[in-house]
This record gives sequence, C-alpha cells and structure tokens, in this order.
Amino acid sequence: MKKKIIALVLAFCMVVSMSACTQDGDPATTTPAGGTQAGDQSGDASGSGSNEPTPAEYVPSGAQLIAGKEYGTDWQTLYDQFGKDITIDDVKEDPNTGLAYIEKDGQTYELGLDFLSMAMVMNTKADGKDEDDVYAEWWKYYIARWNEKLPEIPLYSNEYYDVYNSAIKGVSEHPTNPYWSPAKGLLDWTSEKDDNSFIIGGTTDLSGLFRYSNFGGNTPTSANLDVDNLVNGFLETVTATKDGSYVKNDQVVKDMQETDNEDGSKTFTIEIFDDLKFSDGSAITAKNYLYQVLAFSTPVAAQAAKKDHQAGVTLVGYDDFSKFNGANEGESYDEKNPDAKATKVFTGLRLLGDYKFSVTVNGDYLPYYYANTYASFSPVYKDVWFGDCDIDDEGEGVFITGDFYAMNGESYTMAAHISESAANTDTTYPYAGPYVVESFDAATKQAVLTLNPNFKGTYEGVKPTIAKVVYSTVVSSTQLEQLKSGEVDCLQGITGGAATDEAIAAADGSDGKFVYTHYARAGYGKLGMRCDLGAVQFDEVRQAMAYCLDRAQFAKDFTGGYGGVVDGPYYTGSWQYKAVSNSMQLNAYDTSTDTAISVLEAGGWIYNEKGEAYTEGVRYKKIPGEYASDRDKNLKSMDGALSTVEIDGDYYMPLVLNWFGTAENEFSDLLVTNFLNGESFKNAGFYVKNTLGEIGAMFDEMYEENVYGETYSGVPTYNCFNFATGFTSAIYDFSYQVSPEPYWFVNNSSYYIIDDADIYMLK
Repeated sequence: MKKKIIALVLAFCMVVSMSACTQDGDPATTTPAGGTQAGDQSGDASGSGSNEPTPAEYVPSGAQLIAGKEYGTDWQTLYDQFGKDITIDDVKEDPNTGLAYIEKDGQTYELGLDFLSMAMVMNTKADGKDEDDVYAEWWKYYIARWNEKLPEIPLYSNEYYDVYNSAIKGVSEHPTNPYWSPAKGLLDWTSEKDDNSFIIGGTTDLSGLFRYSNFGGNTPTSANLDVDNLVNGFLETVTATKDGSYVKNDQVVKDMQETDNEDGSKTFTIEIFDDLKFSDGSAITAKNYLYQVLAFSTPVAAQAAKKDHQAGVTLVGYDDFSKFNGANEGESYDEKNPDAKATKVFTGLRLLGDYKFSVTVNGDYLPYYYANTYASFSPVYKDVWFGDCDIDDEGEGVFITGDFYAMNGESYTMAAHISESAANTDTTYPYAGPYVVESFDAATKQAVLTLNPNFKGTYEGVKPTIAKVVYSTVVSSTQLEQLKSGEVDCLQGITGGAATDEAIAAADGSDGKFVYTHYARAGYGKLGMRCDLGAVQFDEVRQAMAYCLDRAQFAKDFTGGYGGVVDGPYYTGSWQYKAVSNSMQLNAYDTSTDTAISVLEAGGWIYNEKGEAYTEGVRYKKIPGEYASDRDKNLKSMDGALSTVEIDGDYYMPLVLNWFGTAENEFSDLLVTNFLNGESFKNAGFYVKNTLGEIGAMFDEMYEENVYGETYSGVPTYNCFNFATGFTSAIYDFSYQVSPEPYWFVNNSSYYIIDDADIYMLK
C-alpha cells in the first residue's frame, strides 16, 4: 500500500514480549496470553553466579527480524496484508493486558503500533457504529500497545504558565491554550508600548528554518515553528482553529466542492478569493497553493533537504510524478509493475484557472477520519522553491516548466537553490503570513518580525495590530530577570516547580506590571530513544529503564506540584482520553529495581563481557551471529570504554545508554541526578554516559543526519534524548510515523521503533 505524511508537529511495555520467532514461510504470530507480567517475574541483582547461564530461546528485536531482508519480497507490514479488510468488530481485546488481536486464516495476530495507528484513522467505518466511537476504540488500543512497547518514557506532564508585560493587552479576553500559543495569540492582542512591539522569550533557539520549519527533519523546533506560522501561516485553505480543530478558511476559500469518484478517489475543487496578496503586494493565485506540494514531491527537493518529504504522496499520480528525474519520461521504474512509468505530469493536481485548482486523493488513503485536512494547502511565493521555473497545466495535470531538473554532475542545480531558500531569513522573497522577517541574528538567535500590510486576516477575519514582534532566546535560570528588565515582554511555557513559583511570585508582587495565564499542557517531557540502536531496540530494556526511574517523584520535583505524569502519548484533556480512559489498562511502571532486573534477566541480559554469568557491573546480552547487525556489532559507549564483544561467532552487547541532553535547563539537570547518576540504573547493570549540547545538535544525532548544522559525528552513537512532545492540534494521527517499512522508517519515524507484531513474513 502506498504511504502518506500528515505533518503534525507532535513532534510522542507493560508485558514482556514472548512472541515466538518465526520460520521462513510462516507469518509472524503471537497469542493473546503469550506474555508474562514483568512485575511477577523473579530474579536477583547478582544473577546465578554460574559460569554457564541458560537463557531462554533468543527473541530477536523487530529490527533484527528484518535485517537483510527485502520489503515486499521477504516481508511486508501486517496492515498491508490484512488492514483494509479489518473492522473494529474483528478485534479481540486481551482482558488481562488490554492489547488487541485479530484472527485471520486460522492464526492469531497481535496488533502492533503501525497497524493500530493506521486503523485508527483509516478503519473508522463500521456498520451501526458512530465513527467517533470507533476512532476512540482504536485509539485506546494504540495507547495500550504504546504503553507496552514504551518507545519513549514520559517523565512529566505539566501546567504551562505564560507571563506577560501588562502593557500587552487582550490576553485575558483572548487567552492562550494548548493549541493556541502566544505566537498565535498575539494576533488578537495589542501593545501599549511606545514602539508598539511585543518581545517573546523562548528557551529553544531559533535556527533560521523559517520558510519551512520541517525542512530536512521530522520534528521542527517549537521556536522555528512559531516564526514559520507567523510569516507563512493563516492563509491555508483548511486551517487550524483555536480549539485545535480544522475548518475551511472562509477568508481564503470562495468555494470548495467534494466529489467522490467511481475509482474510490476523492476530488476537492477549490476556488480562492482574488484579493489575497503577498507582503510585496503581488497576487496570491492558485499556483501559489501548489508550489510547495509539487517541489517537495520531486527528487530535486529530496536531494536539497537530504530527506524525501513526499508532500503529495496521498494524491493520485504521485508515484509516477515523484519518479520523474527530468530525463526518464515514460520509462518504467518498478520491476514488479512495469506499467508504472515516470512522468513530468502530476495528474492528481490540476490548475483550473488563475484562482481555481483541484486535488484528487488516492483511494488508498480513503476513507480517512480527518479527510478535510487533505484539502489543506498553503501559499508560497514561486521563487522560493522554483526560482526562474514555474508550473503549468495543459489539461492532464500540473507539470513543472523550465530547467528545474537540470543537472550539474550528479547534483540537481535547483537543489542548491532550494537549500539556500530554506535557510533564507530576510525579505528576499515576500511572505504570505501576518508578519515578515525583517532580520535574524544567527549569533544571538533573535528574529525581528514586522507587519505584513497586505495580510487579509485570520479565519476569524482578525488582522494583527502589533507593529513589531521580536522572538528572542532566554535562559531558564535568568528569564525572569530578562522579563523584569524589559528584554522580553512574554515568557511562554514556563514549567518546572521552582521556575513556576518564581514566575507567579514575580507577577503577584509586580503591582500590576506583569500578569500571567496558565493551562494544562497538551504534551509531556520525556526521555526519548532511538529504538533501533543498541540496547534500547529491545522492549525489556526500555521497560527496565522506566522501572529504574521514579517518574512520579521526577514529575513532582520538576513541576513542583504543577502537573503530574502520563503513561502514554496522550493529553488528558483530549476528547479521546475522556471517552475511553475508564476502560484503559496501562502499566504505571511503578519504581522497582528488582522488577527492572527481572525484566532484564528475562530478556537475556545475564552475561558479563566474557560471556560468563553476570554477577556485577554492566550486563551483556548474547546476540547470535545470525541476528547481529552491523549496528549491533559496532556499538560502543560514547566514552569508548565498552563495546560489543565477539565470542565464538556470537556477539555480546553491553547494556549501554548513550544520552544526548539539552544544555542549561532544569529537565536535563534532574536527569543527570536520576538517570545519569541514578543508583537504580547502576544496580540494575546499566552503563549510562552523556553529552549536553544545543537542541539542534541533539536532533542531528537522533536523525543521524545533519539537519540543523554540521554537528552529526557520522557514527551512530546516541540512543537516548530528552525533549518534549507537544500536541499542537486536536488531530491525533500517527499513521506512517511508526511504520517499519524501510522508506517510512528512515524518513518519517517518530521513535525509530520496529514493532515485531507489525512484521508479516512472506517467505
């Protein structure tokens, strides 16, 4: 089945997996009762003391199961095999675990993260059932599976406090909320400062990716996303509202028609108003709404971003268009499907007039729970991605004109232009949003934005009045002093007990000079993982890490009582959670070093570096040579002290956690105490080492690619990271973000996890 991206910046094991390893020719199967509760297992910290451990039969990780095997030939996803035929009525829930299963062809299949994330948004139709109820039930199963696999460890879910200079008016009448940050709220506010300005302070550095904050990565930084929204946003055809939902933007769309086609596809025909303008006064036309989706569906932009964003992947004709390289018109590109031929024409996109266009969604992606978002397109100035090139339509679909695909050796000439444009931080090209970037100081990480006088208004018809918005970096430890001195007018998203107490006290004692608002955060701080690297590729390791952390105490220490902890990737204020929380079965991973040890022992971490029985120090796991990948064999602790050891053709992997933490914040400080230096981790047999640095460098190490700079070492090293997940929209869709399919795993994975239950062996 073809795949898609829904770009949601969201930017997110109760049972020890006992799934049997399958033989060639057999599908991967499990049984509902095939697990043992980790808390019920026995074991002691010293091990048996014998020189001849007797482990259970080796259970490879999901990554190891498919290493060296070809997708589509040797294996595919379980959803590809059965997904389209499954309804919620086919699902059985294990009463002891809350996990979901189906029966097909006499086999019982456990449903993994990929299957459930897909079914959650694609399989919501069921006879006699409300679609929202079906969605919520799939959501419940996804959360239960996530809680069992634990691809990251939530450590706190908190209240957010935003503190303002009281010269900024309208905050109480138009408050912020989890889906509407100060960078959006300011559109309704006014400034009584002499220069009519508003200075926002954020603890995340700006990197300058304002034209397309997700360029080259999976997760934009919150700061880049804020500026991106202010200079490019709010003229979408289908736009986000203050409550996080999506509606047709009546300021932009004059008319929108939906047509269900006989082949199962759906066409959205959209006519925009003719009074939309860029910041330089030039007209925004139908073409401008198609430039970005076209550019980022080509190999040219993929080369520029070092990542294939596949912007138009849900649309009819995408595959043939995306394979066109400028010189292979009409040529076959798929040995398994010789009728598939590359073409310069994107048949699913049509230009129907200066202010009218249509998009046709491939039936493979329908029905879709959030179908109206397929009609969401944003305008961009032509020259940003196309330079002197353009687009046209001669009746069959849109195509690119000019020398867009011209080559310079092995590189596309336009790739350099696209890379340069992505990093543009001035008015070289006009903007469509309510503000324009007047300047950006890469040294101080400060951006100055000024009003776009041609902005028509938000979906509510609001035009901002604050003349200048400055986005500035603040340091947590000194942010209140920066507020008091007038360096910033707003501290957004204040979190942490001490910081929150100080902020409230400062506002309450300011004689009205400062005010604050607060709301429950839709998101959580976490210890994230690269779940395909080293020890954390194994479920039992991630589970044991959670048992070694006192998450409740961590949340209390960090939030100072202004929050708590969640047991999965959810927001307790969401409608989904409220609908099913009473029937959810989630493991809270109550702190217990003994349980952590039991989980590790059950998973085979029972050796020392000599391949003998573990007694003390760092644990090792025996990986049979047939399963050991190059990543397994080359694993090292970041200090070089420990590495995988080969003994008689097998490989013994150390229980190493290489952590990259973000510098100068209370979150990392607490992790140094509880994680890096945690006695529970040492007693359980972990070896934890760390580096502290900027968040961009951290993401580059996590992506194993230079996205935010030239900091990636080139050697996969780090498998633990601390940052946060924020649900910036009420839309909850993780489809294709937990897929083991190779392309999507590399380009769109949220956790780099391969759930073994999602693997269906073809031979």
